Amino acid sequence: MRAHSYQDLKAAGATSGARPVVLGAVAGAAVVAATVVPLDRPGLGWPLATLVATAALVTAARATPAPAATAAPADATATATAPAESGGVAAGAARPDATGAPGRAARLAWAAATIALVSVGYVRAAGWLFALCLLAAVVTGALAVVGARTPLGMLAAVALTPAAPFRALPWAVRGVRRVGPAASTLRRALATGAASVGLLLVFGLLLASADAVFADLLTGVLPEVGVGGAIGWLFRVALVGGGLLGAAYLVIAPADLERLRVAPARSVRRLEWAVPLALLDALCAAFVLVQLAVLFGGSAHVLRTAGLSYAQYARGGFWQLLAVSALTLLVIAGAARWAPRATRADRVLVRVLLGTLTALSLVVVASALYRMQVYADAYGATRLRLVVVAVELWLGALFVLVGVAVLLLRAGRLPVLVVGTAVLALLGLATVNPDRLIAEHNVDRYRQTGRIDVSYLSGLSADAVPALTRLPEPLRSCALRDLAGTLPADGAWTANLGRATARDLLAAGPIGAPAVDCWNR
Repeated sequence: MRAHSYQDLKAAGATSGARPVVLGAVAGAAVVAATVVPLDRPGLGWPLATLVATAALVTAARATPAPAATAAPADATATATAPAESGGVAAGAARPDATGAPGRAARLAWAAATIALVSVGYVRAAGWLFALCLLAAVVTGALAVVGARTPLGMLAAVALTPAAPFRALPWAVRGVRRVGPAASTLRRALATGAASVGLLLVFGLLLASADAVFADLLTGVLPEVGVGGAIGWLFRVALVGGGLLGAAYLVIAPADLERLRVAPARSVRRLEWAVPLALLDALCAAFVLVQLAVLFGGSAHVLRTAGLSYAQYARGGFWQLLAVSALTLLVIAGAARWAPRATRADRVLVRVLLGTLTALSLVVVASALYRMQVYADAYGATRLRLVVVAVELWLGALFVLVGVAVLLLRAGRLPVLVVGTAVLALLGLATVNPDRLIAEHNVDRYRQTGRIDVSYLSGLSADAVPALTRLPEPLRSCALRDLAGTLPADGAWTANLGRATARDLLAAGPIGAPAVDCWNR
């Protein structure tokens, strides 16, 4: 008999069917998530549902037994001496990092990132920010479930997620058929659940009728009762349950994504890549010299040489510099793929040319950030301007990572670091509270210049209320009037710290009668 690899050990759990405890954990998490997740606005229910779903997947991983690994001496020797890329391991030495699974630490990190991203919905009230965090959480959640480290493997991990529920259906059916011999256990579990629901229903109705405050609490906790609400709730249970079932299947039988690698590229001749890259370095160096003159020359230099104001100068070049930063990363990736590195001279040339381009690109990023700062000072801060600043900062971090990879001539961990830094950038954006930061910048600008776009500020989320309360009347009431109308009372699952803070501030300082002239400031 041959030794069992990690893939064989995990695949056995998928072939034999889902265990009842896995099906129960998935069903319970689906019911909880369908009940607590608020679909109309960010709230506490989102991170709570994520934690419950994580617990269900951990249960699935721990509840699937691995078959005993046995091996004959001949097979054990052959497996122990097999090359690393074949995925073979010695008998009794099955290691999670021997196949497509990247290891427990990496998957825990992606899971923690997923929980942190979804938890933004409890801390911040900005719906646009929470939508970005949810999209990122889908990616990090797929990486936590499937596991991958190569670029193609990470793309495949995200692509496998939508198809996983359909692949898991036969596995779940086999698991349901296995429940037959344990029908008595199932009956006892159903009886326990029915008794619990009955007791909670009877005593809950009695206690709710005895106290109005407790009745309001139950109204906020329990889902909507009615035909439409029941159908929507069942649809959410099926949707979340299918997704969790597919995720549990991938946890138990992970795909071997580590072998998904781009085929080695054929190296080009030295001059074929070095000449274009050297010319690009020279062009970027000339641009950097101009930027240094602008940075140290001040507004007089700009007005004298370009005939533009600082705001016009910034607006005319930021988006181009953003495109240059992104394209430079593609150029570096292409050069690193096709440039020869067989000799010491080749390796030195790669380090010099790519390292120079990376260093010059950092100056381009700094110039783009400087232009956006000037532009925001002249015209005010907006969500789009703040997001593109965050993107530029992320590109700057990528250039630093690329520079380290170029010096070491190793880029094995770079794909994971690219996604990881993007997640950190998004979490950093949530930490600085973007809507409040935008409002504070515009309020400070009003105190210096007397100009403010109250119409735009009134369209921000409740996170901006603490900054907008600093405005003098009638601007304060004009900016907060529309925001006050978007602060409905939150229940248990829609609780949100940003909206709660805004409600407290508005209660402490009531909004006065709106003034017409404030819209024209």
